[in-house]
Amino acid sequence: MVIETEVLIAGAGPVGAIGAVRLASMGIDVICCEQTDSFASDLRASTFHPVTVEMLDDVGVAQPLIDKGLKAPVYQWRDRRSGEHLNFDLGEVADATRFPFRLQCPQHHMAEMLTSHLPTLANAEMRFGTKLVGAREDGDGVIATVERDGKQEDIRAKFLIGADGSRSTVRKVMDVPFDGITYEEKFVSVSTPYPIETILTDIEYVNYIADPDEWLVLLRVPGLWRILIPAGPDTDNDELLSDVSVAAIFDRIVPGVAVETNFRKIYKVHQRVAGSFHKGRMLLVGDAAHLNNPLGGFGMNSGIHDVWNLADKLWSILRKDGDIEQLALFDRQRRGITNAFIQAQSIQNKEFMEHAPVESHAGRMDRMATIAADPALRREYLLKQAMITSLTDAAKIA
Repeated sequence: MVIETEVLIAGAGPVGAIGAVRLASMGIDVICCEQTDSFASDLRASTFHPVTVEMLDDVGVAQPLIDKGLKAPVYQWRDRRSGEHLNFDLGEVADATRFPFRLQCPQHHMAEMLTSHLPTLANAEMRFGTKLVGAREDGDGVIATVERDGKQEDIRAKFLIGADGSRSTVRKVMDVPFDGITYEEKFVSVSTPYPIETILTDIEYVNYIADPDEWLVLLRVPGLWRILIPAGPDTDNDELLSDVSVAAIFDRIVPGVAVETNFRKIYKVHQRVAGSFHKGRMLLVGDAAHLNNPLGGFGMNSGIHDVWNLADKLWSILRKDGDIEQLALFDRQRRGITNAFIQAQSIQNKEFMEHAPVESHAGRMDRMATIAADPALRREYLLKQAMITSLTDAAKIA
């Protein structure tokens, strides 16, 4: 027997989960499949930008997530060597958003809240331990094959959304390219409960610290400081995560202090965009559609913006007899803004952090100081970095 639904979502991370809840709340039948049995609780994305918090509020999870997280209205760009720093306060754009702050909270809390809520909706189903293994278009729908406990079954959906990450099965079935680069260096993430703010007394909850030898990101989440630094491509992974190496990282941040760590991980980082986010009735969102470096906190947020945009168009098609060509508009809007802003700005942020090229860094710092000192330029910058401008610009694409 073939199971039928209107929308099948592969992947129940933050992007797939919010897509499923929003579609279900719009009255659309949805099944969300997640190949794992539970969520990874490691520290992945942890920054929610203001417009993303607005979306979370619209599906009822903003306040519970705020209660679990930290509000970060101010973020800091800092030169590690000189100590010179510039603070940017999102409170200055409170007229443009209901939530003029970054919310610092590990992403798994949001996904857990949403997928726990999903089964309470009459037209929604959440399936853990269920992996998408194949799909094909079939007239006015998609036949997807899923596997659970070694057994396969087919689900027929009007539309299939791939929110299944960087190794997306949906993207492979669509046979679209995923062009871009993989950075040579590794990114090392460690965390500590040590109160770093008692030593570095002028930092904020979100800090981007530039240095040609070792830039770092210093982020606060409840109970922890998260640190992200680069490492050479040929450095042994076990050595990078050894007690000696991690102690040395913290000694360069808070010298002479013995710091406990409770999370250590190495990432390879990419800048890639799928050749299309749409092919027939199959669609890509989030990491399945695009990858970028984490400097700016755009990755998860832009994925949520993808699926929010797509949900509007699917609702129009399924409930208002809208033209299916709206899916091509989804592709133009979200892929367009991914290339024009998400990719470009995250690359620019990385160049600033690593002083690349070194001879240009002083000029970049001067430009940032000019922006910080000018109310109009500062507002423009805040709106861009808060992703408010990118949503507005995407909506203008016809």
